[in-house]
Amino acid sequence: MGQAGCKGLYQSLFDYKTEKYVIAKNKKVGLLYRLLQVSILTYLVVWVFLVKKCYQDTDTSLQSSIITKVKGVTFTNTSELGERLWDVADYVIPPQGENVFFVITNLVVTPNQRQETCAESASVPDALCYEDSDCPPGEPVVAGNGVRTGRCLREGSAQKGTCEIFAWCPVETRSRPMKPLLGEAKDFTVYIKNFIRFPKFNFSKTNVLDTTDRTFLKSCKFSPENPYCPIFRLGSVVSWTGSNFQEIAVQGGVIGIQIEWDCDLDKAPSECYPRYYFNRLDNRFSGNSISSGYNFRFAKYYRDAAGVEFRTLFKAYGIRFDVMVNGKAGKFNIIPTIINVGSGVALMGVGSFFCDLVLIYFIKKSHFYRDKKYEEVRSVIAACQKLLRAESAPRETSPAPAVPCAPTCPHRSGHQGNGKVSVEQLQSLQTVEA
Repeated sequence: MGQAGCKGLYQSLFDYKTEKYVIAKNKKVGLLYRLLQVSILTYLVVWVFLVKKCYQDTDTSLQSSIITKVKGVTFTNTSELGERLWDVADYVIPPQGENVFFVITNLVVTPNQRQETCAESASVPDALCYEDSDCPPGEPVVAGNGVRTGRCLREGSAQKGTCEIFAWCPVETRSRPMKPLLGEAKDFTVYIKNFIRFPKFNFSKTNVLDTTDRTFLKSCKFSPENPYCPIFRLGSVVSWTGSNFQEIAVQGGVIGIQIEWDCDLDKAPSECYPRYYFNRLDNRFSGNSISSGYNFRFAKYYRDAAGVEFRTLFKAYGIRFDVMVNGKAGKFNIIPTIINVGSGVALMGVGSFFCDLVLIYFIKKSHFYRDKKYEEVRSVIAACQKLLRAESAPRETSPAPAVPCAPTCPHRSGHQGNGKVSVEQLQSLQTVEA
């Protein structure tokens, strides 16, 4: 028995199995099958290869460097500062030019501050007092400007006053001007220089036109027709976000400048150029909202003739510009091409599966096609095996005439012969079933 099993296993190594195909002459199902094939092929060619370019290897690890330079001057005449000319060194912070820069558009100035004692601002809740015990000495005022000295200062016969503090006096008391100090900043320009590199393909590019003409950057302005001139007028940048420059200049705001690189390296390098997008990043609340605007404080320090230090405090309102760079590059590679072609070919099998469902379950003659596709032969083999066992039993009487097997019993030779089933045929049939 063991030798027979090993022999059968050895012989099965050289067997070849193939699928059986049934051709269904049904025009509706045939039309549905061709439509599915065309749809899958269209998806593969148009969307996968032409739109998504899945035949390319991609690199999204963009290496980028940003350099910014603002230019422009304006003149102001105020009671705090007098007549003053403002240039880039006065209103741009930080001066070295990075991917984030701030342009001052409005100011609250508190001049000649010295370290001494004075009354805290009445607008600070923690500084209010009724008597000296409400101002413990040495404790700082929460959200205030200095440290308490222990005295409660009241004006005239008023019951409520403010704590005396040691601070830079006088403290800031003026409110924000309703008209921007540097309203002419809308005509200032910013030069944004961007260097990029895709390390996988060793490809580098800049957003500035590669030219030896030294007058190019002095005369050009950015436009959709001239993407290689990255010189932007600030008023235009704000308007492209849907905002009004004079409104945002009063209380400040945050503008995002998005540089997108989408490079097809199968084309010429000149076809790889940046696209710019502009957005207002801070929330646009109503003018009275405490969350509106953008501001911070800084000071400039001096010494008088006696060597005593004093300063001028500035509360600066303005527009912060955030320059952000994203991008990807693609180049033909045989590996993703083969993978996507193979996926498309495999997807063709979905059409066959769907049409099989329709053919077998949803049309009127589904039972007819189901019988043709799936042949039930196991019951016939069982009947022939029973006949084999009967013939193999020892005969005590004269041999009976041969009983023919059912005509539907499958034969390896493909024809019925004389209608008798031999032992060798049934053994072959058992091998096929196994």
